[in-house]
Amino acid sequence: MPIIETRNLTYTYPGATKPSISGASIKIEQGEFTLITGPSGCGKTTLCRCFNGLIPHFYQGEMTGDITVADKKITEHPIYELAKHVGLVFQNPENQLFALSVEKDVAFGLENLGVPRGEMREKVDWALKLTGMYDLRERPPHELSGGQQQRVAIASVLAMQPKIIVLDEPTSFLDPLSAKKIFEVIHELNRNLDITVVLVEHRLDLTAKYTDHIIIMQDGKIMLDGDPHQVLQSEEARLVGVGIPKATRLYQMLKHEGIRLGDTVPLSSEDMAKLLKEALRTP
Repeated sequence: MPIIETRNLTYTYPGATKPSISGASIKIEQGEFTLITGPSGCGKTTLCRCFNGLIPHFYQGEMTGDITVADKKITEHPIYELAKHVGLVFQNPENQLFALSVEKDVAFGLENLGVPRGEMREKVDWALKLTGMYDLRERPPHELSGGQQQRVAIASVLAMQPKIIVLDEPTSFLDPLSAKKIFEVIHELNRNLDITVVLVEHRLDLTAKYTDHIIIMQDGKIMLDGDPHQVLQSEEARLVGVGIPKATRLYQMLKHEGIRLGDTVPLSSEDMAKLLKEALRTP
């Protein structure tokens, strides 16, 4: 059974004239690294809010269809119960930071779960070190830069080690190098701890290589859903206007010119470099 499944999910915010999500049906398997992308306003954030129960328990509106997360129907379980299974990192870190120090913010979720003090200390330190915030653990979050605040928000979710981590553009305040480091940490957690990752992101050049599964949305609908190697080389993906990785576009251009570099579509510059080296070795 998929760890996340929606069936004909439709949701309209209060007072809105049209739904933000329309007839969305997706399946995300346990341990997958799933990337959700699409133009601004296409419904990505709204879909993420459904995964942890903010919709429909906090945002009222009108929802139809079904959604199941970690074997639980979202409509039948409160947010505090779903939070044990799903961690959500918001796009704006200020929305989830409120304590007087970094480490207290990271410890907040563990305190609410009643985690023993010694275990809590270990998990907080582990999450802070992973995100590079350990040396600033005693600083008030409001004194940090936007990028540092975002790292703290990510650490607060990582410390709880939920089954599912949902990240809504978690590096929007970070430069490309810092963002790359965060994505590497998330990918390591996905592989080593079998945590299911759902990432909303526009910067596909940095993220596509980590993904097992990609979902492209447009106007609240699921336009493409499948293996990233196949989806990102499709004409439909180009027409939607998502940022196709440069390596993938170069592969397509060379293929159009009659230059074949193998059947595996590259998703990163590293993948493309390997294909070119192999082609040069071939007589």
